[in-house]
Formats: sequence, C-alpha cells, structure tokens
Amino acid sequence: MGRYILTEEVRSELKLPLGMLIKGPVNVVVKSISEIIENNRPSKIISVGDVVSRSMLENGLKVDVFIVDNKSIRKPVEPIAYKAKKTLHLVNPAGTISGEAWRVIDEAINSEGPVKVLVDGEEDLLTIVAVLLAPENSIVVYGQPGEGAVVIDVDEGAKERIYKIISRMIYKPEN
Repeated sequence: MGRYILTEEVRSELKLPLGMLIKGPVNVVVKSISEIIENNRPSKIISVGDVVSRSMLENGLKVDVFIVDNKSIRKPVEPIAYKAKKTLHLVNPAGTISGEAWRVIDEAINSEGPVKVLVDGEEDLLTIVAVLLAPENSIVVYGQPGEGAVVIDVDEGAKERIYKIISRMIYKPEN
C-alpha cells in the first residue's frame, strides 16, 4: 500500500464538514453525539482527534477506536488518560495518509475495543481511512476546530463520497 498526499484542491474541500456538523460547546456536542449513538446503535464508534476523543471518553460515551496524536491544532496536549484494551502505533506525516495507516486502523477496527491508535505525525486525514475501513452502520466522529464536531454515518454513500476525495489525492506507491 502506498501513501496518499494531499493536494491544495482537496485540502480546501476538507475544510468543509464531511458529515453532520454539531455546533456548540463540548457539553452540547457530547449530548448530541450520545443521542445519535443511542438512536442508531452503530456497529463501531470511531473518533479521530484528541479533543473530540477526550470529550467523548470523559463523558462516558462508548468509543471502539480513538485515533490521536497528542496534539490539538498542532500544539501538544496532555495525552488522554484512558485505559484502552490495546494501543497501536503508526507513523503518518502531515498532509499524507501513510500505507501503514490502512493496516493499523484496519487492525484497530477489527479488534475488541476500546483501541487507542497513537499517531506519530498527524491524524487529521485518518478520518478518510476510518470511513473507508469501518463497517457500514458505524459512525466516525472528528473535531471541527472552533465549531464543534462532525459525525459521519458510515454507509455506501459516505464511502463513495470519501473515495471520490481520496481518488483526487496524489498516490505514491511504496518502493
């Protein structure tokens, strides 16, 4: 599996929410996510990002996989003090999706949760990997800086939208 590199065109597109944007302070966002989980009973719940993962875990929401890099808006943050059943590591440079990301996130999704995926580099683009690898009827939640959180209902339509985005990135096969 090679790596995908972000283009400027795709970067600006990814600034828009890829799913349903839930605006507001943490308590409002977490309450909305909690209601979505209760109503939809997703097969897997995956969070991408330190702030949204911490907010969900500290408020008692079930998270099967949380993907973090111990940073928020590129500044170091306190690691999440949550005991995962398993911690996996991967290297993912900023602006890319590494080949390793696919293997590690697939393992995380197919393990008994909660699984922490600790990223050396940047986890932002790994929302794409999570949506493409998650079973249908899962949800992927990520933070929208300064606004709230985005919830993506993983279904055929969501996978198609995400696939169209990744197909416009630059693909470099691994040597």
